[in-house]
Order: sequence, then structure tokens, then C-alpha cells
Amino acid sequence: MSAPQPLRFGICTDQNMPWDRTVALWRYYESLGFDSIWVCDHYTQPSRPGGWYFEGMTALAGLAALTTRVRVGVLVASNTFRHPALLAKEAIVIDHISHGRMEFGIGAGWFKPEHEQFGIDFQETRELVDRFREAVQVCDLLFKQERVTFAGKYYQLTDAPNVPLPVQQPRPPLTIGAKKTRMLRIAAEYADRWNASGTAEEFRGYNDILNEHCAALGRDPNSIIRSLYGWGSLMKADPWDSLEAFRDMVGTYGEAGANEFIIDHPRPDQFGVLEQVAAEYLNATLNTAGTASASFRDFWQPPS
Repeated sequence: MSAPQPLRFGICTDQNMPWDRTVALWRYYESLGFDSIWVCDHYTQPSRPGGWYFEGMTALAGLAALTTRVRVGVLVASNTFRHPALLAKEAIVIDHISHGRMEFGIGAGWFKPEHEQFGIDFQETRELVDRFREAVQVCDLLFKQERVTFAGKYYQLTDAPNVPLPVQQPRPPLTIGAKKTRMLRIAAEYADRWNASGTAEEFRGYNDILNEHCAALGRDPNSIIRSLYGWGSLMKADPWDSLEAFRDMVGTYGEAGANEFIIDHPRPDQFGVLEQVAAEYLNATLNTAGTASASFRDFWQPPS
């Protein structure tokens, strides 16, 4: 068995604000030393339907071009929104734009109301998962082969030319969002990272199922990053309320199996705690004013 995964820390931002403000926030978070920054994949924000919202993959392409170090991804792309060949092609472009910083995230799809609003077919759960398994296989092949043939029930490719391949080889790291046992089985087979939201007790249960699948497949469980998507509404306390709250989250979810923490980004009034977190966990250097050397004040302009 390999050594345990190191602790990692990321930020997830909803692309629900003007573009220049989104770019400013990403540059700020990158300056603090976070390992990764992510956008979401929706047509409209579930918690704020009808509000401002950019499409995920195209937004990520722009943000990849305007950052330099941080790993970038969509947490996670919905398989119902795109043919997997298109999704893989988009990911390859972003991997080139970012010079090999793309984290490829994919899930089966879950928010039914937006499917109904935009006329997108939302299958019953069994078919959603069956389609998802094939989609993961298609993307995996397209990341590795210059010609791809795939004969599935839902997706078919016939000697499809596929150049260029991604910068990262054998492929960009694959993140699978999963909670139910069939999805966790697919994660055990294919994922470099498994990601889920929920309470600490729920996360522990999902993690245990993933370990059982790894054992059945003979896969080293430590080869998969165990990643929390931290929704404040699903947690006992907002981790950005204080440094102590963030420490408590890391301890509680760490005991449940998490070794990566991708947390919804804080409000501007919580940036002081954010910088304390960065100083403690990411070795960010704070200047004499108590803010990071590339302070949010250089980037952030509050809404007028």
C-alpha cells in the first residue's frame, strides 16, 4: 500500500458575478497558495435560480488563461449537459491553455429542475449511472489515444481522430463526484480523486463504501484522493467564521477520511480568516498590514 495522500486545500467559486470580479478573486486565491480552484457546472445556480451565471467549461478556459500556478477544474461537470467526446475535447483544450494544470471532474448530473427548465433529458437513476460509466470510459480513451473506437449502448465512436492529446499524460487527473454505491464503484475503478459533500457522518459512510470497492478490485485505497466539497449549509459551522472553525472542520472531516478540502469561497468580510487559514495551512506570507503580499485590495472592488 502506498503512503497516505498529503493534505490539500482548494476553493470552489460560483461563477455568479461579473467577469472582472471573478478573475480578481481567482488571482487573489491563487496568490494565497491554494492547491486548486474550481468552478461549478450548472445552467443556473440551484440556490439562486435566475441570477447571474456563466457556463462552467468556457469560464474555466478563461480563468485557466489568467492564472499561472494553481490547479483548475470544474466540480464537477454534469454528464447530462454534453456528449463525453465534447467534454473530453474541452478538457484537452483547457489542459493546453493551462500548460498542464487541468483537473478533470465529472458526475452523473443531479439538479433536475434545471434540466426541465432547459429541455435537457434527465433519465431515471439507473440509466444516469449506466450512461456515466460509459462516459468515463470514453473520456479516458480520448485522453490517451489518438484514434478512438468505442461501442457502448449510449455512446459510439468509430475510429475518431483525436489530436492533440492533453499535456498531462497518461491523462489529466480524473475527479469523480459520487455518493451512491454504484457511482462509488466507478470511482474505485477509474478516479484519481473522489469528491463528495455532506455531513461528516455521511462522508465517513461514503468513504467506507469506496474502501470496500477498492478492496474488491484489489486497488490501493491510498491512490485515490478523498476530497470534501464543503457546503456551509451541510456543515455544523461555517469554516470561514474563524480560524478555529476551519481547524475544527479539518479535524472532523479528516477523521471521517478526507485528505482534501475544497470549500465554497468566503464572503469578502471573511477574507481576514481566509488569510489566517492560508498562513497556517498554505505557508502564505503576510505583510506588515496583516494581509497577503498580493492582497485582495489590489483586486477586489465591492459591488456598487
